[in-house]
Amino acid sequence: MNYTVSKIIGSALMLITLGTGCTNSHENEQTLKDYNLESPEKFFMPESLFEISGIAFNKGNNDTIYAIQDEEGRLFRLGLGVKKQVNSKFGKKGDYEDLAIANDRVVILKSNGTMYSFPMREAIFPEADSVQEWKKILPKGEYESMYADEATDNIYVLCKNCPEDDSKKSVTGYEFHLGDSSAVHTSFQINVKDIKALSGKVERGFRPSGLAQNPLTKDWYIISAVNKLLVVTDSNWKVQQAVPLNGNKFTQPEGIAFDAAGNLYISNEGDDFAEGNILKFKKLGI
Repeated sequence: MNYTVSKIIGSALMLITLGTGCTNSHENEQTLKDYNLESPEKFFMPESLFEISGIAFNKGNNDTIYAIQDEEGRLFRLGLGVKKQVNSKFGKKGDYEDLAIANDRVVILKSNGTMYSFPMREAIFPEADSVQEWKKILPKGEYESMYADEATDNIYVLCKNCPEDDSKKSVTGYEFHLGDSSAVHTSFQINVKDIKALSGKVERGFRPSGLAQNPLTKDWYIISAVNKLLVVTDSNWKVQQAVPLNGNKFTQPEGIAFDAAGNLYISNEGDDFAEGNILKFKKLGI
């Protein structure tokens, strides 16, 4: 075989190899069903919400968004696009991670699993008076994700880092009733192997940081700031999608919520180069 023919064959083999490599590197990439994660509407937060964590709407009404940040025991409320907020104090300084609203009550989750609850009517005052504190309702661990179901008053909480979990295999969640602060009723698991099969991005285990249920499909949407992932499961927690999040858009995704129309919102803590923000993704077809 002469040098020219050999060079041509070698180049062809290299192109085939490169092409195969490119195919493999993208084989796990997915596009989120019903939402285009590449074109959000961005709302910058005031300085007080630089470290915004959980977000929620009351009865899906997007005129006002409620938020917490992970240092002060205050419930913030503001209009999207308006860099002014008012807040109501409910607790001392601490590591607050998520909130939920159901049937005119606010529930706030601390990272150690302690919860605080008070009536929505008190959210308009500088300080909430009728605050209930629920300690040891959850097993010992670290928690950042919570959702409350308006129809049933059930609360769902996911472990971020719990001693009884092997986060490379499964993540445990807990379900209990809003009015019962005495015991956890049921637990469930999310199969991390199914997430890894779709994304390949959970070598250190899956660490949820936000949870919401799509009001139109009843699918669960789970974000992870550590893994830079958005995971979608069906109503029975079976994994359907695991979509990588672009770090340029999602600096530190900590909160997630839907409005009544099914539009998706994700909050991000600020960093050295950007303010805290909320990204809105319109449901495709609306």
